[in-house]
Amino acid sequence: MKIRVVNPNTTAAMTDTIGAAARRVAAPATRIVATQPDSGPVSIESHFDEAIAAVGVLEEVRRGERDATDAYVIACFGDPGLLAARELTRAPVIGIAEAAFHLATLIATRFSVVTTLSRTTVIAEHLLQQYGFAHHCRRVRAAEIPVLDLEHDTDAALRRIVEEGRRAKAEDGVGAIVLGCGGMADLTDTIADAVGLPVVEGVTAAVKLAESLVSLRLATSKHGDLAFPRPKPFTGRFAHLGA
Repeated sequence: MKIRVVNPNTTAAMTDTIGAAARRVAAPATRIVATQPDSGPVSIESHFDEAIAAVGVLEEVRRGERDATDAYVIACFGDPGLLAARELTRAPVIGIAEAAFHLATLIATRFSVVTTLSRTTVIAEHLLQQYGFAHHCRRVRAAEIPVLDLEHDTDAALRRIVEEGRRAKAEDGVGAIVLGCGGMADLTDTIADAVGLPVVEGVTAAVKLAESLVSLRLATSKHGDLAFPRPKPFTGRFAHLGA
């Protein structure tokens, strides 16, 4: 089984972190291909960043389709380009936010999300509503750390995440914590030990869900809105995406 794990930003060190976390939980027969777009933002911290990054995600899915990929993981907590990516392939495509929300509800009746910057809490709240998990989530909390601090100032970022996790445990009445950034993928065990709650991280959750769907031979439906896009020419800088 081959799973293409796409880091939608262009920071290679974060792609390496995400890929290593995915390989740690993957089954022995699963091959993880960790990749990133050629162009786009170095981190994703806004609606604008997500819109630009989504094009790179779709280009990575198209590359994967030429490389016999069995499933895809979109390794950004905003799940940029998720439905469009599902249109491009029969393979399962899993966003890490959706995966983490699903798994958190299987181990706790309520959870809180700990993410990076306060402006991204709104994006997570929108996804909770869209996916139908808003009533399970007590609060989306921001550790107020830029995404790239997870790579460049890891110890300080970890302290802030743990602090918010402990506040969630004390104040929110939750049974689990969801980590709200793909760049936190290598911190799960440390945070869980420090906070004293189960911690669900989206990259690893998505890999295991992708393996399950492939093993069950459940593919992306091509009936209805997730059918392949109608062939048509694209112009200008997007000409390569057209048929």
